[in-house]
Amino acid sequence: MHLWYTFGMQITKLGHCCLVLEEAGVKIMTDPGGFTVDAQRAITGLDAILITHEHMDHFHIESVEALLASNQGAVVITNEGVGKLLAAKDIAYIRVGDGESTTVKSVKIEGYGREHAPIYGDMGRVENTGYMIAERFYFTGDNYHAPGTAVDVLALPVAGPWMRIADAVEFAKAIKPRVAFGVHDGMMQQFFRGYPEKVMQRFVPEMEYVTLADGERREF
Repeated sequence: MHLWYTFGMQITKLGHCCLVLEEAGVKIMTDPGGFTVDAQRAITGLDAILITHEHMDHFHIESVEALLASNQGAVVITNEGVGKLLAAKDIAYIRVGDGESTTVKSVKIEGYGREHAPIYGDMGRVENTGYMIAERFYFTGDNYHAPGTAVDVLALPVAGPWMRIADAVEFAKAIKPRVAFGVHDGMMQQFFRGYPEKVMQRFVPEMEYVTLADGERREF
């Protein structure tokens, strides 16, 4: 049984799947992609940049280069698929794929899953790794891969060409987090972003669901 921290993880949603997590004095950015270029490049004080896969809405290599220049000492953590693209630009990285892990200062990061969810045929089929951070926050990337361990806070994809809202509901039911918030919603109209919350409240009432606006910061 996990005993969750008595103090919260601070999470700022820059947009889509780009988040800034602050946990135990460690600052981590997830998936700096092409939807959030201006917001992500303004962030300083990072210890790590965590990338789930190579699609442009999750991985914008020019932003990674800019972030490493302005965040001296930050490390990039990703899988081998993204790692090959980084290596082509002479950017060092720490490989964490499925079943692998690393630690950034005191914060553990574990990898789960191998493949991007299917769109159609072989379209978009790249290596995708979901990450458990600090043994309590799960960030899936573009797949509903269950980590097989307890999840306290879930970043739940709620829109995209590879999913239906029914998939998000079933994943939330299977994972049973204490609280979840929507990600992968950069293609949704602003007025529609409250819709997944209504669906989750109806079908997964035991889970707290939060709709975070772009730029909003919250403690979990």
